[in-house]
Amino acid sequence: MKELVKYLARAIVDKPEEVMVTEVEGEKTSIIKLRVAKEDFGLIIGKRGRNAEAIRTILRAAAAKLGKKPTLEIVEEDRREDRQEDRQKDNPA
Repeated sequence: MKELVKYLARAIVDKPEEVMVTEVEGEKTSIIKLRVAKEDFGLIIGKRGRNAEAIRTILRAAAAKLGKKPTLEIVEEDRREDRQEDRQKDNPA
């Protein structure tokens, strides 16, 4: 599900290289945090939250097959150490 959110977010934003997604999985739930550049925050949310709701709807449909309940958190903050930590998780040496 993490890859699905990353794919959708990168298709929407102007700075796809700034998209970071982390996932914490439980037995029945999955919390997915989506972090984008400050300039792209409005694009991810969309008018009246339509883009964010569309991403959540697709995520729920994909998670239903796995029997999980997803929660998508969209984070605006832009902290360098978090981005470096996320990149290290995505690309282990």
